[in-house]
Amino acid sequence: MKRRMYFVLPNCVAAKETENDLLLAKIDNHNIHFMAHDSVDLGDLNRANFLQRSDLIHGWEMGLVVGGLTGALLGMTLLQFGVFAGMGLGAVLLIALAGAFMGAWFSGLVAISVPNSRLKPFAADLDAGRVLLMVDVCPARVREIRKLMQKRHPEASDGSVDSQLPAFP
Repeated sequence: MKRRMYFVLPNCVAAKETENDLLLAKIDNHNIHFMAHDSVDLGDLNRANFLQRSDLIHGWEMGLVVGGLTGALLGMTLLQFGVFAGMGLGAVLLIALAGAFMGAWFSGLVAISVPNSRLKPFAADLDAGRVLLMVDVCPARVREIRKLMQKRHPEASDGSVDSQLPAFP
């Protein structure tokens, strides 16, 4: 499991220097992501993808839970009225699974257009033209990277560290 560290950099020049230092510290390029306001040209910096910019994963999780619970409730209600008398709890399970799938699907469609809720604290910085750096590292390297940033890039404001990072983004 990795941790995502956030830093706010004043401009693209500082972002490029920071990227070079992180690469020298043996952080893979696919673990370094930059995000800025649409008016800021990031050049050849590794941009954050839509999974990092949107609330898609959170939407999938919420839809899965809410849809599954709604499907289970619907299945139990239909079972009480005798609709699935021959199938029993198997029908309830199938309806719950269908509800979970549909909930994840529909909430994902909505969440893909919603900005990532974990990035709300950085909205003012992004609007001001600053660059957000997201670095994914193993927990053992969090302190090391924080010290590197403090030493080499004191202009970077230390954001936060996510306690968990989903496996696939």
